[in-house]
Amino acid sequence: MKSSDSDREYIGMHPWIDFDASVASRLGARSWMKIGEAYARCAELSGTPLTPAVAEALHQHARVRGAQATVAIEGSTLTVEQVEGIHAGTFSAPESRAYQEREVRNVLEAFGRLDDLVLEDSGLRLSAELICEMNRWVLEGVDPDAASSPGAIRTHSVVVGPYVGPPARDCWYLLERLAEWLGGEDFRPEPGHVDEQRDAFALTVMSALLAHLYIAWIHPFADGNGRTARLLEYLILARSGMVPLAAANLMANHFNLTRDRYYVRLTAASRERDVLGFLAYGIEGLVDGLVDHSTAVRAQHLRLTWQSYVAETMSTFPTSPASERQHALVMALQPATSVPRADVAGLTPQLAQMYARTGPRTLARDLNRLKGAGLIEIDGGGVRPRIDLMSAFLLPTSN
Repeated sequence: MKSSDSDREYIGMHPWIDFDASVASRLGARSWMKIGEAYARCAELSGTPLTPAVAEALHQHARVRGAQATVAIEGSTLTVEQVEGIHAGTFSAPESRAYQEREVRNVLEAFGRLDDLVLEDSGLRLSAELICEMNRWVLEGVDPDAASSPGAIRTHSVVVGPYVGPPARDCWYLLERLAEWLGGEDFRPEPGHVDEQRDAFALTVMSALLAHLYIAWIHPFADGNGRTARLLEYLILARSGMVPLAAANLMANHFNLTRDRYYVRLTAASRERDVLGFLAYGIEGLVDGLVDHSTAVRAQHLRLTWQSYVAETMSTFPTSPASERQHALVMALQPATSVPRADVAGLTPQLAQMYARTGPRTLARDLNRLKGAGLIEIDGGGVRPRIDLMSAFLLPTSN
């Protein structure tokens, strides 16, 4: 500790605010295995080729879910679908909930601002001023009658449930120390280490979780501390270059989905000095979110590969209305789903219109042609696409 720390009132009241990163070295084996899994999954996501449209859709969906989670923890009742509508400009909340809409817009815009800052400067330096800016972004225009200004350090004592925050006079100093600590040597890997990249990833995750925890502990603002903590967490992950932007909101989403455990872990971190419990909880949530992301990306990639395979296979078909109809049919079938033969012609409005202009035997001929090409399977009156061909290199399981 700096010599000037001894003059600070918070030390006797809040001994857990010690800026000690060595706590991470005491994580259990399970947590380190989870970090290794998170590192591998982030590398997999970063290296998976997707079309720009699909990649942008995943990013925007992640941003919407992150914004919804960030405000939901604070009590907002807006659903993911409504937040998607706000983002797309197709939904406006009623007047009684207009403030919730403004909260969502603020968070969505804040994510965009942080993305722009990282793109401009991947080595963006954390500072107390930047943290205050984040608080201003999330609170701007939400409560015009609030006694304090958005982005301003609180000037009064604060009590959140059983937790009493540090004295207001120490908050600016603590924010400066936090920014300095997060950007310092404690969170930089040892140069030349054989696993330097993996170490850097682990330290990034640790610093993001500790940043979140310390903002909750310091509680430097009159309002918006939770939202500010989650923005800071997002920024640390996003600027690392090792966590895809679509994954940088996953811990915030986890905290919302497990809100009861979130508050228990926050309380235990200070009351029982169980920082390890909070770190393990956050790491577990990151991995759970990455598993879901990997599943979604794999499904998108499978779909693109299937589209390419269908196009290649059907390239030998003569160009005609029949081949266009058959292509539309096979692409309307969903993976791992068997559709009753009688329902196939009505899978989409496009197909229904196509078959409305044909004779009663046309569907049977189309199905037989696609089956002969190996693109569909007909079994027991059901029709399904042969997307399993995309995994033909895998041995069948014993299940």
